[in-house]
Amino acid sequence: MFKKILIANRGEIACRVIQTARAMGIATVAVYSDADAGAPFVAMADEAVHIGPSPAAQSYLIAEKIIAACKETGAEAVHPGYGFLSERTSFAEALAAEGIAFVGPPVGAIAAMGDKIESKKLARAAGVNVVPGFVGEIEDTEHAVRISAEIGYPVMMKASAGGGGKGMRLAYTEQDVREGFEAVKREGLNSFGDDRVFIEKFILNPRHIEIQILGDQHGNILYLNERECSIQRRHQKVVEEAPSPFVSPAMRKAMGEQCVALARAVGYYSAGTVELIVSGADRTGESFYFLEMNTRLQVEHPVTEAITRIDLVEQMIRVAAGEKLSFSQEDVIIDGWAIENRIYAEDPYRGFLPSTGRLTRYRPPVPGWTQDGSANGRRGVEGVRVDDGVKEGGEVSIFYDPMIAKLVTWGQTRDEAADRQIAALDAFELEGLGHNIDFVSAIMQHSRFRSGELTTGFIAEEYPDGFHGAPASADLLRHLAAIAGFVATARADRAMQISGQLDGQLSPDFDWQVTLDGQVFAVSLDGDDISVDGEPVDLAMAYTPGDRMIHAEIGEQALTVKLSPTRKGLTLTTRGASHKAAILPARLAPLATHMIEKIPPDLSKFLICPMPGLLVSLHVGEGDTVEAGQPLAVVEAMKMENILRAEKTGVVAKVNAAVGDSLAVDAVILEME
Repeated sequence: MFKKILIANRGEIACRVIQTARAMGIATVAVYSDADAGAPFVAMADEAVHIGPSPAAQSYLIAEKIIAACKETGAEAVHPGYGFLSERTSFAEALAAEGIAFVGPPVGAIAAMGDKIESKKLARAAGVNVVPGFVGEIEDTEHAVRISAEIGYPVMMKASAGGGGKGMRLAYTEQDVREGFEAVKREGLNSFGDDRVFIEKFILNPRHIEIQILGDQHGNILYLNERECSIQRRHQKVVEEAPSPFVSPAMRKAMGEQCVALARAVGYYSAGTVELIVSGADRTGESFYFLEMNTRLQVEHPVTEAITRIDLVEQMIRVAAGEKLSFSQEDVIIDGWAIENRIYAEDPYRGFLPSTGRLTRYRPPVPGWTQDGSANGRRGVEGVRVDDGVKEGGEVSIFYDPMIAKLVTWGQTRDEAADRQIAALDAFELEGLGHNIDFVSAIMQHSRFRSGELTTGFIAEEYPDGFHGAPASADLLRHLAAIAGFVATARADRAMQISGQLDGQLSPDFDWQVTLDGQVFAVSLDGDDISVDGEPVDLAMAYTPGDRMIHAEIGEQALTVKLSPTRKGLTLTTRGASHKAAILPARLAPLATHMIEKIPPDLSKFLICPMPGLLVSLHVGEGDTVEAGQPLAVVEAMKMENILRAEKTGVVAKVNAAVGDSLAVDAVILEME
C-alpha cells in the first residue's frame, strides 16, 4: 500500500480524499493556487505545495507542476478527484513515465471513454444503444447548422472533452445553433483544453440514470447499482439520489450488465460511471441510450456509498495499489435511500446568477465529511452528511466551480431521506452571498419530486417564471406569525429589563400586528400562552434576543427557522422561502397606513452585469437599434458563459465597457436612449 498520496485537486473533493487516506494510514499532500492558500483542504493535508496563480490554467491544469510537487514531497501516487486533470491521458502517461501511480483507470480506457466522440463509436460497435447524432469532426458553425437540420431539432451541442454541465448548449432552432456553437467551442477549450464539438438528438422528457462501475486490475468488474440525476439546470446536476425511483430490479440488472460489458471491452479498472438517458416507461432495461462514460469519481458518489456501505475512494486507492476487490457482485446491497443536494453559490431569486464573495457566516447542519468518527462514516448524525471544502470567512471566487457543499441524507425510505434534507437545509446557515438552499428545499417538498415522476426538464417545467420561494401553507404562515410575535415579546421584555436598570419607564406590549407575505395577523401572548387571530397555537421554543435560529415545536411538528432582523421587523427563513415580517405593537398599527412606500428606480434602460465576471464579447455599438431578447453581451463567470439580452426594443446610447474587462456585479455595460 502507498505511504503518501498527492491530491491533484481542490475544495471538497480534496478534503474527501484526504479523509479516507488518513483513515487508511496514508499521508497526504495538497497542491494549491493563490486563491486557495487559506482553504481548509490545505490545512487538512499533511503537506501542501503552492503551484501558481489563481486561474486553473496556470495552476491545477499544469501537469508539470503536479509532478514536481510529487517529486518534492515523495508522493508515490496521485488522486485526481474530478474535473481538472482527472481525464487527461497525457497526465496519466506523464505520471507513469515518472513512476508515480495514477489513482484511476488505465490510459487506454481514458482515451477510449473520455473522448465522447470516440466513446460513442466504441459503444455502437459493442452493440450498446446510442443517441442518434453526428459522430465526427464538425468544421464550423455552418457545418453545425447543416448537421443539426439533418438530425432534426431539438439537438444538443456538446464539447467532446466536456463534463459537469460545461460546454453544452440545447438548440431548438437554427438561430440557437448559430448563437451557441462558438460558445460551446470556447467553453470546451477554456475548461478542458479541447474545442471539438459533437451534436446529437435531444430526447424529450428523458430521465438521467447512471451506473456506478468499480473494477480491479485482475479482471473483476462490478456495478454498484444506479443513481438518478434527472433534476438538472443548464445540464448541471442539482439533485442526485440512489437508488432511482424509476428503475426496477430487472432494469437495474440489464443496465448494469451492459455497462460492465462496455467497461470490460476497454479493460477498465478503478471507479467509473456510465451515464444513460432512459426514454419512456419501459422498465425492461431495453429503452436506454448510452451518453458517455466518466472515467473518474463522480460528484454524486456519496449517495452510492450511503446505500452500499462501500467507500469508493478507499477502493480506488486499493485498486491503484494492485489489490483485488474483496467483494463480489452478490455482495453489493441496497440499504435504504440517499439523496444529495448540491449547495451552489448562485441566486435562484435572480435567475440563478452566479454569486461570489465572502462567507460571512457558514454553519452546516453537521461539520465536516464524516460525522460518526469512523473511517466509513456514511450517514453521520441522524442520516446527514456534509462534504465541503470551505469555511466561515473564506472567499468564493470567480475562478472555480460555484459548488459550496454537498448535503447528503440517508433514510430507510425515499420520503424519510427527503424529510431529512428539508430539516438539514433549514438548519444550514450560509450568509454573505447568494445560494440555492431555498430552491433545493422547495424541490424536496414538491409533489412531483415526491411522486418520483422526474425528467431532465423538471426545473424548466415546474419553475417556468423563475423561482420565488417555496409556497407556504396557511398553517405555516400562522406558525411563523406566532414565532414573530414571540420574538418581538422577548425583545420587548429585554428592553424593559434594561430600562428598569436605568430607572426608566417602559411597559412591554404583548399584543402585536404581524404582517407576513401581505397577510395581517393579530398575535397575543399571555404568560406561556400564545394565540394568532384569537386561536391558540401550541408553540414551544426557547429564544434569547440575538439568537439567529429558533428550533420550535408546534404540536408534534418540529420547525427550524433562521432569523434576520430588518428595519421593520424580521425575515424568517424556513422550508424553502424567506418571509419578511413587519411587526408593530397593536396599539400603533393604525399609524402604519400613513407610511410612504419607496418606489425603486427604473433600470430597464441599462444593461447591468448581473455577476462578477469577464466580458467575453459585445455584440452592439453606440447608435445600434436592438430588439427585445436580442443578445447584447456575453459574460464569463465560474467557467460558464452567460448571454445578456435586451429587455426591450431601443437604441444604444452609450457603451461603458470593452471586451476583456473584468466587471463587478451591477456594473453598467451599456445604456439605452
